[in-house]
Amino acid sequence: MIGYLTQDYALIHALGAKARTQPVRELKALNRFIARAPKLSDYINEDEVQLVKGNLDCPVSGLATESKRVVAGNVFFVLEENLNGFSADIDEAISRGATAIVTTKVPSVIPSKVAFVKVKAVEKVLVKVAKRYFKSPDKSLALVGIAGSNGKTTVSYLIKALLGDADRSGLFSSISYDLGTRVVPSFKSTPDAVDLFGMMAQMRDAGLRKTVLEIESAALLSEHIHSLQLKVGVFTNLNAHDLDTIELEFKKQVDFFTGKYGNAPEVAVVNISDCFGLKLAEEIRLHAPNVRLITVGYDQSAHVIAERIVASQTGTSGVLKWKKPDGMMGEASFQLDLVGCYNVTNLLCASAACLGLDKDPALFLNRLKQLPNIPGRMQRIDVGQAYEVVVDHATTSHALYSSLEALRKLTPGRLLVVFGSASNRSVSERKAFVEVVQAHADFSFVTLDSTFEETPEKIFSDMNQGVRDPARIAWVEDRRRAINVALDVAKKGDTVLITGRGHESFQYLGDAVHPFDDRKVVAELIHEKLPTKEVA
Repeated sequence: MIGYLTQDYALIHALGAKARTQPVRELKALNRFIARAPKLSDYINEDEVQLVKGNLDCPVSGLATESKRVVAGNVFFVLEENLNGFSADIDEAISRGATAIVTTKVPSVIPSKVAFVKVKAVEKVLVKVAKRYFKSPDKSLALVGIAGSNGKTTVSYLIKALLGDADRSGLFSSISYDLGTRVVPSFKSTPDAVDLFGMMAQMRDAGLRKTVLEIESAALLSEHIHSLQLKVGVFTNLNAHDLDTIELEFKKQVDFFTGKYGNAPEVAVVNISDCFGLKLAEEIRLHAPNVRLITVGYDQSAHVIAERIVASQTGTSGVLKWKKPDGMMGEASFQLDLVGCYNVTNLLCASAACLGLDKDPALFLNRLKQLPNIPGRMQRIDVGQAYEVVVDHATTSHALYSSLEALRKLTPGRLLVVFGSASNRSVSERKAFVEVVQAHADFSFVTLDSTFEETPEKIFSDMNQGVRDPARIAWVEDRRRAINVALDVAKKGDTVLITGRGHESFQYLGDAVHPFDDRKVVAELIHEKLPTKEVA
């Protein structure tokens, strides 16, 4: 992550190691510069600390929550999950030039050159310090947060496209971060407090006034997410394989949208076609009556609905209808270059979010014509072959079901699937993957996703529990070979779905990391199979 944020590089240089023969004039200039630098006391209040060992007036060049990312002049915050390696992290942070350590416990021996600040809860203090250090960038940006199980990335890209170039917006997604002046690869859908506020500051300084943020399930419990004042919050859907898990997930959504632990969004967009969305809408009405609620779905009671939907292998069209403030209904036709009717629901969520930003759907729906490919989200790969090839992310059994159901309706021939299971999937979810594929596909090829520390034998054994018809499934460990075989057997009218990785460009097998992008591999293999004159 180093390089994503704007550090105070001049101060880092000033606090760095000095040459032994440095001229007196230069040393005096550096000392004057450091004296004028921001101090930790500028960002942390006395009532937020329990104990201070050292000087709170130490200069601050940046903030860090990982010891290996500390540079000269940084304040290092020791988060709860890092307390097990407390001593080692502290030593590394100090050796890298940290000027202050914020923690819940103070070591018995304290180096004289470093300030130690003891607090009751590090994350609470970190959020406040990060907001102050980056000058509260969230107050300068109209924030749209997207929560739910599936569809968050697609909805985020749709919102950005619907807002258009004239209404430039930043983006935090599982694919990339658009900071206004540059787009950088994502390392996490919802960044931590330092990274989030730091990148929001870059968006603000680049002249952006809106930001779209994917909010992962785990982040719903985070202090920095509850501290944000969202202009619009979006709920897509909710699903989980375990009943206890889904009830917990629903409670987190309710707490977030009603502002139980922080700020409720000014506008809540809720998909009531989802059973949990219907319940969430009622909770918002009951516990957060000041939140403007915009419901979406296919029931006439929803504020934003879609009708006359026509689906094809190249996209989906229909009519969007919405309730105007005067009670009348507005409507406009749309042409969406995304496969599957469930993407119409994603469009409803995105359109309602823009409506919550006081945009007119009759105007912004035309911008769908300029919608770029959403990397690895039901992305068609067409290089002149006679059959359809679609690459999709679909990392849950529910998302996989949605993709298969959509393609099954649009495929006149056979539906062939190449899929695997990453190492962070539970046994029950792996079993569900296979059950869903066997229920909806004609033939499938099970292969490896990223395995990390797990063995292929363990992953395949877990997935084998879902097999119901062994004659319609093949096990091919090498992913490139599995894709190649699927393309070899595909004929005109067939569809090949390659799922599980989507936009990801690296595959982790044990301790090794290999460049592997399903989209590029598919295109390369098809090029090799087609006669030169047929290649598009």
